[in-house]
Amino acid sequence: MASHRKPRTRIPTAASSTGRRTAVGFTTAALASVTLLSQTANAAPGDPKPGTTQSIEAVKEKVDTLYHQAETATQHYNAAKERSEQQRTKVNRMMDDVAENTEKLNEARRTLGTYAAAQYRNGGMTSSAASLLFSNDPQDLFDQSHLMNRMAGSQKRAVDDFQTQAAKAAKERREAAKSLESLTETQRELKTKKKAVQDKLAQARRLLANLTAKEKARLAAIEKKKAEEARRKAAELAEKQREAAAQQKQQEQDQQSSGGSSSGSGSSSSGSSTATNGTKAAKAIDFAESQLGKPYVWGATGPNSYDCSGLTQAAWKAAGVSLPRTTWDQVKAGTRVSTSDLEPGDLVFFYDDISHVGLYIGDGMMIHAPKPGDVVKKAPITEMPIYGSVRPA
Repeated sequence: MASHRKPRTRIPTAASSTGRRTAVGFTTAALASVTLLSQTANAAPGDPKPGTTQSIEAVKEKVDTLYHQAETATQHYNAAKERSEQQRTKVNRMMDDVAENTEKLNEARRTLGTYAAAQYRNGGMTSSAASLLFSNDPQDLFDQSHLMNRMAGSQKRAVDDFQTQAAKAAKERREAAKSLESLTETQRELKTKKKAVQDKLAQARRLLANLTAKEKARLAAIEKKKAEEARRKAAELAEKQREAAAQQKQQEQDQQSSGGSSSGSGSSSSGSSTATNGTKAAKAIDFAESQLGKPYVWGATGPNSYDCSGLTQAAWKAAGVSLPRTTWDQVKAGTRVSTSDLEPGDLVFFYDDISHVGLYIGDGMMIHAPKPGDVVKKAPITEMPIYGSVRPA
């Protein structure tokens, strides 16, 4: 009779338990390493490394830097886009000219062909000469002057016209091809500039998206404090401007009192010019105020959204003044004025790279299109480092 033995239960020894724990530990560590490597691989350049923490102040500084870099890239994009549009217009015009002159060339060819065919029928021209006159290469005609000497006056004029039209059409085709090549290169540059803006904005969005609710509240508090400080400085600036204006007015009154009527003509002319500029500035400000609340969109010039230079360009256009597209060109479009002499309507430019602009409205305040995610708003000019100011002509 077979015996039934119970399977023996193996009691783990200390060594075997330790081995299993070690194996489990290695497995866990390996998984953690894979996860960390995966996170690191997916992180974009400039993002915080996994497992590290940053202060809210550092995050804010990084986000502000990215927005500033995006705005600089936007101005590069705007410049490239403007060049692209100008080149496209030029190419279209040149292609129209090529088509028109090609038709003139064909008409000259038909006229010349009539003479050539008649002479050939009458035996006055060999078939090789006729073929020469029908050549697509005008140089063939240029090199055969003895043929031209044998032709009557009307025939000579027909050849001259053909030569002129052929040379002109060839030149315009070369120029059009060159302009088209330049347009293609600018369009490639435009694509690169667009990607640069998008990359900077994507990095900023990722940094903000990774904040906790508590961190976002802390960031909002920092921004509020910064805004209050900017308003305080703007109020101080406005007070200094009022004092300076009062002193200037008093000096003008003193000069008029001491100079009598001799300076009246000059004052009248100056006052008329100032009044004209003031009227235009008022129209520009009225337009900008009507855009308050519309979203900032990089590269936009209205009417539903704007970037910073798109807004100032549109505002002064409403006043009858044409401004260039980019901040770098707008800063050259007028008379430079000091911050203490700012008047409503002046353009205020910010940062050393002149990448942002706002429309001054008085009392240390401006209307501007700030950054992505924000809207056209009023703000103190002291919230960013001022580069300089311009009074549009």
